[in-house]
Amino acid sequence: MAMRLDRYLASLFLICFALFQSFPTEAAVKKYQFDIRVKNVSRLCHAKPIVTVNGRFPGPTIYVREGDRVLVNVTNHAQYNMSIHWHGLKQFRNGWADGPAYITQCPIKTGNSYTYDFNVTGQRGTLWWHAHILWLRATVYGAIVIMPKQGMPYPFPQPHGETKIILGEWWNSDIETLVNQANKLGLPPQTSDAHTINGKPGPLFPCSQKHTFAMEVEPGKTYLLRIINAALNDELFFTIAGHNMTVVEIDAVYTKPFTTRVILIAPGQTTNVLVRANQPPGRYFMAARPFMDAPVPVDNKTVTAILQYKGVPNTVVPSMPKLPAPNNTRVALNFNKRLKSLNTPQFPAKVPLKVDRHLFYTIGLGANPCATCQNGTQLTASLNNITFVMPKIGLLQAHYFNIKGVFRTDFPDRPPVQFNYTGAPLTANLGTSLGTRLSKVAFNSTIELVLQDTNLLTVESHPFHLHGFNFFVVGSGVGNFDPSKDPAKFNLVDPPERNTVGVPTGGWTAIRFRADNPGVWFMHCHLELHTMWGLKMAFLVENGKSPEESVIPPPKDLPPC
Repeated sequence: MAMRLDRYLASLFLICFALFQSFPTEAAVKKYQFDIRVKNVSRLCHAKPIVTVNGRFPGPTIYVREGDRVLVNVTNHAQYNMSIHWHGLKQFRNGWADGPAYITQCPIKTGNSYTYDFNVTGQRGTLWWHAHILWLRATVYGAIVIMPKQGMPYPFPQPHGETKIILGEWWNSDIETLVNQANKLGLPPQTSDAHTINGKPGPLFPCSQKHTFAMEVEPGKTYLLRIINAALNDELFFTIAGHNMTVVEIDAVYTKPFTTRVILIAPGQTTNVLVRANQPPGRYFMAARPFMDAPVPVDNKTVTAILQYKGVPNTVVPSMPKLPAPNNTRVALNFNKRLKSLNTPQFPAKVPLKVDRHLFYTIGLGANPCATCQNGTQLTASLNNITFVMPKIGLLQAHYFNIKGVFRTDFPDRPPVQFNYTGAPLTANLGTSLGTRLSKVAFNSTIELVLQDTNLLTVESHPFHLHGFNFFVVGSGVGNFDPSKDPAKFNLVDPPERNTVGVPTGGWTAIRFRADNPGVWFMHCHLELHTMWGLKMAFLVENGKSPEESVIPPPKDLPPC
């Protein structure tokens, strides 16, 4: 039934898309109601109450078209405070709709509502939404599908059908309880008990034969898979037995197409691929498993779903694909190297060639004193040795209304001390400074930011997400960034453009963006564990000279603090 419904919705979507191309219409207003409710859900032989949107896990898909206005009224019936982030939507001048709790808004309290009101401008493709408070995005998440403007075809062959593949994580126990217990000990919570595809772990897990996602295909036809990594803490390899995938889009930006057997996708990222049903009719597993090339524990079990050719009975045992080893750095780095912007006259890569401000941020794990914790210390994380402290009111409100004492604007452009960032592990002097410190940026200035992993405690790969902007990934490497040599190798012609990028284990990534969106914009590691530990900061982008270059006034129903 689920397979038929999914196929019906995808077909209906493609028919509507074709009609939009034939009959141009004005931009529409799309309205959605999100009721935050607790519902009992069973997975892996365990039933537990989870927080959902409209009782669905994953939540509903937002379908819009480039140029549309979107109104999502969120009503909170759960016991937790709530906020929703529309991951990857730029929210031009409109940080009030961005969603991270205590950054651009105070959360929606139990029994209250807030309408996220935003325009989808200059973006098309696959994005997603998720809770942006506590660890609630473990179950509160869903897809955003943005159709191109009417009359605007895809820059790749029109698929026969499409399917969303949302990768997630599942804990048998209540995740908020686990996190609270771990924080009291100063340690990380246990890893998840399973990964999921569209909320389902697949038949390799106990009690999961009925909790298996399947998509039906017809021989010779091509399908678009919209793949989203909604996992909290794991980068994932994804592959399909017997089938190649052609990558055509990342983070709602078209890419130069290339064919691969496996993709790597970090938490927060989206990847659109074309799959041609060109194998002998049968049943084929789609599978995902973590990539982790550092000595850090992960949930290394394999989640599966089924690609099933029409007419093949369910009794046929699916073929299993060969996934890369969990620590296969070569496959991970090679995949990311192949990503390039499409960079055509219609979809240009507007890479900033002149840089107004160079930033260099070190990523570190650490330990701060904690009298009540298990070892007398609490694990922590920092950028430039600063562990970010969340404020009690929204930073955007404090900025807009000029409320003093909430934050400082002295986040340093460089770390306080230079050292051999990726040398032998450093296990002494791991303390960090605490503060709510922002980096103030001039409107329309161009920024180059180098994110450098360090071996404080351990090296590790970190996916970083910047709110309010896309950026260009102009360079990446293993080891310490060399400012005298590495910039000469930057790709300034067709680098990948995205909103979330992985910093390689024991390496660095350089990004560039134009700060043309005024407001307060969060930047953080998209591993929930590290964000909780303080691996985050925010940019305060100043207003421009005109009202059209300034933050718009807040909506009347903005949640009170």
